[in-house]
Amino acid sequence: MDVKNMGHSSIIERLRNAGRLDRVFIDGEWVVPLGGARATVIDPSTEEPIAQIALGTAHDVATAVSAARRAFVAWSVSSVQTRAALLDRVHTLILERAEEFAQAISLEMGAAIGFARSTQVPVAAEHIRVARDNLASYPFLIHREGVAIMREAIGVCGLITPWNWPLYQITAKVGPALAAGCTLVLKPSELSPLSALLFAEVMHDAGIPPGVFNLVNGNGAEVGAALAAHPDVDMISITGSTRAGVLVAQAAAPTVKRVAQELGGKSPNLILPDADLTRAVPPGVAAAFRNVGQSCSAPTRMIVPRERLEEVERIALEAASGFVVGDPRSQQTTHGPVANRAQFNRVQEMIGIGIAEGARLICGGLGRPEALGLGFYCRPTIFSSVQSQMQIAQEEIFGPVLAVIPYDTVDEAVGIANDTVYGLGAHVQGNDLGAARAVAARIRSGQVHINYPAWSPHAPFGGYKRSGNGREYGIEGIEEYLETKAILGFGDAETSTTTVKSMRDAQEQS
Repeated sequence: MDVKNMGHSSIIERLRNAGRLDRVFIDGEWVVPLGGARATVIDPSTEEPIAQIALGTAHDVATAVSAARRAFVAWSVSSVQTRAALLDRVHTLILERAEEFAQAISLEMGAAIGFARSTQVPVAAEHIRVARDNLASYPFLIHREGVAIMREAIGVCGLITPWNWPLYQITAKVGPALAAGCTLVLKPSELSPLSALLFAEVMHDAGIPPGVFNLVNGNGAEVGAALAAHPDVDMISITGSTRAGVLVAQAAAPTVKRVAQELGGKSPNLILPDADLTRAVPPGVAAAFRNVGQSCSAPTRMIVPRERLEEVERIALEAASGFVVGDPRSQQTTHGPVANRAQFNRVQEMIGIGIAEGARLICGGLGRPEALGLGFYCRPTIFSSVQSQMQIAQEEIFGPVLAVIPYDTVDEAVGIANDTVYGLGAHVQGNDLGAARAVAARIRSGQVHINYPAWSPHAPFGGYKRSGNGREYGIEGIEEYLETKAILGFGDAETSTTTVKSMRDAQEQS
């Protein structure tokens, strides 16, 4: 497929002509869903409708789950080589179609095309590569004190993904789930569904066996709830708001299925007194506004020494002045619009609350940037002299809003860092690495980044407190989709390994 010069309109046209917009992907086929409901996809840069997609129903979920249940019998006992080869083909196809994915993501949720190309798509591909590589060496069978311990696929998994990183969040779940031997039913966000449809094409073209991967578009109230409640779904993995995570867990509870949740965050960036502010502040501002602030782990609370507050403000303001907010199609744009009207309204509401609370506005504020009369564009906003109890310091805004919070002692700073209901990500900056490590150990968070290290798909990702439970990425990501079976009296280590291999070979051949 030649997509080098493919634009937004041609992507929609191709998907429409191929019938993808009118169908869901079940049991290896593109099929028309039972209901007639549709969702309108909005271009957030123009506020104009660009496509309509068919929405599935609880009946379509049941059909997809049945297909996944049938496929699980063979896929769960397939060889490591078989699963790794599939993941390798998926990885290759994502990279081959990277431009089409980037254009779709820019169109459906407003990501600047440069950011979509450099980050949204490549990091999504990395999750597939890492799942493939980890699969090759994962010990599905170990022998301990006369006991054979097997790790086996948990079963049929329902995957619910959000609109802010639409491809990245899909691959973060699909890659390890397939590596573990699970079969899947994916419900992507109906607000950014185009990249998910392209991904389903990749899965089909990679030769995935029918029923192993299924996609049912739909809203949370029908499709998400049906997945969570279905008795033949063994696990639900959701990335979304804390509210959505609670609803999914409640729906899943009667069938006692495993629920993995990657939810909200209000991540701190704690700048220690010895930090070089010229190296600590600009990357912190960039990280807070990455993806227009629409990241659950964005470090949107910058906690700084009070005596250095004015210097922090000056450097932060200079960093933000380099942002170019505008048409996501432009190569010069660094930040496009937020992804949808509800999010735009939320950001505006929270900026207004910050002003009313008495936080000091040092840049940005209410409304769109100048010369942008249409589109869900927000002004990059920095508040200073924020107090930890303010709403803008406690609530996830999910937009380009940074709160600068001063502190007097490091103990107070750690207390501020931990003073939320969330615990997903955190950052610590300081010249004394030993001191930075000591502070990192005190922060209640699933990840802590010291001095802006490179992102790693091997680092387990997940939250404390109301940021969720379970972990994604790396080895831990695969283990979320595995059950543990202990077999006593199975024989010694050599016999166990040989016997299990023979059993698996026989099952796969059958």
